[in-house]
Amino acid sequence: MKRWIQFKGLYLKEVIRYLKIPTQSLFAPLMNTILYLLIFGISLDRSIYPFTKVSYLPFLITGLMTMSVIRNAFDNSMSSLVVSKYLNELQDLRTSPLSNFQLTWTKGLASLTRGFCIALLTYFIGQIFLFLLGDPHLSISHPWIAFYFLFLGGLSFAFIGIAFGMWAKNFENMHTLSSLILLPLIYLGGVFFKLDALPFFFQKASFFNPFFYIVNGVRFGILNHSDISLKTSFIVTFLFFLVSYAFAWKSFQKGSNFLR
Repeated sequence: MKRWIQFKGLYLKEVIRYLKIPTQSLFAPLMNTILYLLIFGISLDRSIYPFTKVSYLPFLITGLMTMSVIRNAFDNSMSSLVVSKYLNELQDLRTSPLSNFQLTWTKGLASLTRGFCIALLTYFIGQIFLFLLGDPHLSISHPWIAFYFLFLGGLSFAFIGIAFGMWAKNFENMHTLSSLILLPLIYLGGVFFKLDALPFFFQKASFFNPFFYIVNGVRFGILNHSDISLKTSFIVTFLFFLVSYAFAWKSFQKGSNFLR
C-alpha cells in the first residue's frame, strides 16, 4: 500500500471521528466564542484598556481566531489519543505499517483541520457582530502571513497535544494538562488585552510564552498591527514548531506509551 493512501486513510478517519459529534466538536466552541464576543466585545468594550491604533472588537476577534485554532487542535489531538488508548485501539498502530512520521502528521493535521474550521466560523461570526454594531468590515491585510502563524501555531500545539496524550494515563490527566498548561498560555498571551495592560512581571513572562508570538503574528496578518517585531514572531513560531514536532515524534517512538 502506498504511503499516501495510508496517510490519507488515517487522516480521514480522524476527521470523520470528530465530525460525527458536531455538538461537541463544533457547536460548543462556537458558543464560547459568541459569549466572549458578547461579554468582552460588546458589554465591556468601553471599560477595557483602550487601544490607539486598532478598535477593540477586531482586536478581540483576531485573538479568538488564534485561540480557536490552538485550543481545538491541542484538545483534539490529546483527546483522540487518550480515547484510543482507553479503548485499546492505539495498540494496533504498533503493528501497522505506518511510520512515526505518518502517525505524527496525520494526527496533527486532522486536529489542525478542526481548529481551522472553528477559526473560520469565528471570523464570520465576528463579521456579523461588526455589522450589527455598524463597524467596518474586517478584511485580512496579509493573508499569507496570517495563514503562516495559524498553520504553524495550530500544528505546533496539536503536536504538543499528541505528546501529552501519549503521556496521559486517563481523562483526569488530560483535563489537568489542559487546565494547568494550555489555559494560562492562552489567557496571558494577549487574546483579550495588550501586553502593557499586564503587571510588569507578567509582561516579562509573556516573552517566554509561544502563544504571545503566534497571536501577534496573526494580528499583523489581519489587522496590520502587532505589539512586537514580525521577524521575531516568525522565528519564535518556527522554532517552537520544530521543538513540538520533536516531542510528538518521540512520543510515538516509545512503544510503552501506547498502553493505558
